[in-house]
Amino acid sequence: MANQRSNSQIFRHSLVSIYSALLLLLLFSCSSKALHGQTTSSDKKAIKLYTEAQELYKNYKLTEAELVLQQALERDPNFVEAQTLLAYVFIDSQQGSNAKASFEKAITMNPTAIPNNFFFLGELELKDGNYENAKKRLTQFIQFPEANPKLLERANKQLDNADFAIEAKKTPYPFEPVNLGPNINSEFLEYFPSMTVDEKTILFTRRLPEPRSPTKYNEDFYISKKVNGEWQKAENMGAPINTEINEGAPSLAANGQLMIYAACEIFGNYGGGKLGKGSCDLFYSVKNNQVWTKPINLGGAINTNNWETQPSFSADGKSLYFVKGKKGMQSMNDGNIFVTKLQPDGSWSKPEPLNANINTPGNEESVLIHPDGKTIYFSSDGHVGMGGLDIYMSQLDENGEWGPAINLGYPINSHKNENSLLVSPNGKIAIFASDREGGYGGLDLYQFDLPQNFAPNKVTYFAGKIFDSKTNKPLGARFELLDLETGESVIEAYSDNATGEFLITLPTGKNYALNSSKSGYMFFSENFSLVDYESDEPFIQNVPLNPILAGEKIVLKNIFFETAKYDLKNESKVELDKLVAFLKKNENLIIEIGGHTDNAGNTQLNLTLSKNRANAVKEYLVKNEISADRLQTKGYGAEEPIADNTTAVGKAKNRRTEFKIVKL
Repeated sequence: MANQRSNSQIFRHSLVSIYSALLLLLLFSCSSKALHGQTTSSDKKAIKLYTEAQELYKNYKLTEAELVLQQALERDPNFVEAQTLLAYVFIDSQQGSNAKASFEKAITMNPTAIPNNFFFLGELELKDGNYENAKKRLTQFIQFPEANPKLLERANKQLDNADFAIEAKKTPYPFEPVNLGPNINSEFLEYFPSMTVDEKTILFTRRLPEPRSPTKYNEDFYISKKVNGEWQKAENMGAPINTEINEGAPSLAANGQLMIYAACEIFGNYGGGKLGKGSCDLFYSVKNNQVWTKPINLGGAINTNNWETQPSFSADGKSLYFVKGKKGMQSMNDGNIFVTKLQPDGSWSKPEPLNANINTPGNEESVLIHPDGKTIYFSSDGHVGMGGLDIYMSQLDENGEWGPAINLGYPINSHKNENSLLVSPNGKIAIFASDREGGYGGLDLYQFDLPQNFAPNKVTYFAGKIFDSKTNKPLGARFELLDLETGESVIEAYSDNATGEFLITLPTGKNYALNSSKSGYMFFSENFSLVDYESDEPFIQNVPLNPILAGEKIVLKNIFFETAKYDLKNESKVELDKLVAFLKKNENLIIEIGGHTDNAGNTQLNLTLSKNRANAVKEYLVKNEISADRLQTKGYGAEEPIADNTTAVGKAKNRRTEFKIVKL
């Protein structure tokens, strides 16, 4: 594929991308000296061969350059510049061991001739996880007064990495990765996993060889369901998601009904959406009646002429995190993490980069916003770590700012590039891609127990079904969860049109109000508490909706009064505003507001109290532009119980406010 760098290439960095600019810069410097005879060799033939090798190297003819340099060194075995250039050739041809040996020889020949040899040897040792050796060579480099300033800055950073790694290896974390097995992994490469909040569906990228061109690859999405605790055979998602171009880095919505991912539009009108803006763009598809829709370019402020990739969609559906190449870049050699927010009109805000605790002058990628909404995991080579890409976490502070990046430590992080981390909703399990020994082929997906100190905030998932209370027909309907304490909307979503089912994630430790509505139906209200909820099982709440018919009534479960009083509590405002909106939408309805008590206390006082509570609700509605002519009130006292008055739970249910449709 001509226009899209594969996601597996993004996943794994090479030495070439790290060093090539530096090596060419140094090569031009050495070339100038050689042309003026300023080398450690006096053998003119050797110098001529060296100059020839420089030209071959600049034109990336590595094999030819290696042969010519070997000839130069045969003529002059102590030719430091030739030995150094040979090390550069070995770096670019990814022969790390030979490169180290060449730098060692060059240093032995003349330790002071080329100070940069200490720097590059130190970096190679760091890349191989030889931290003590790396520290030794980098320390030697920074002691040279004439050390290259740019390399000096990087050397100090790498020394910090070496010191961090040496200490981290002294206190390793428990880490026993388990391969997800042959139903997920194959002889090909698997990476970038995403999962629904119930942990029963996993989606990932698999790299497959092109049948017509064995040297080329195509990336497709595969999906697997968990049945009785076992992952089933992963299946290709097929059209319209998978195409002849690469699809990568998927992010599933909490309920698995929406997917955002990265792709390119080299053939123009890809997926029926807009033309791409450049490089790779972010697309979305929605599952409608169990079928994925044609992908649509997110467009707007999100996609630009830079590279946008590796999205992570928040569980509340309000934020999208993703990786963008730095300004003017058409590739992902360097990227930062951005976030865009969903606006009330359905558009996305202008993406903003995360703060300096997350983004660095280096490379950030593979971002995951956990379902708790307050913890992100990401990979970076710009923070202090074990060398290369390490995995970090950060959490929102009380001011809504991302806190310091915390390295996940050794051996979760190592001298290799770590990436593609997925943390389960319950925070106990992490899944990542690795090419460690013993796999099925290349990169496989593994899971491991996440150490507690890197765990996110506890969440549970909230599931249920919305249906017609008369016919039991599943309904696709809007529902909203609100924080009872603040009145703020936590999640707004829709149940599935075909099944009526919904699946979302919720932080524990809060009290919630649930409201659901659909045209032609009375709205539904309920409240529940997750303050002390410790179970790993989901919280289930089915939602029967009553059609709008004369005589139909519902309990307003989120209207609260002080004990034995009729003053409305602040928590009631959420519910009352829903009732106001319902009456404004159905402007011909006349309703009765009924107040009810339990049977404790004086019968007459209960009647009066229930009447006053009904009137308090009426007064709120009138203040919010609902005509008093449409509102009738009645106090029922304890005359119409709906539960057993001999129990505390029953009494609480009987203390209620209802509304009934009197006239359509």
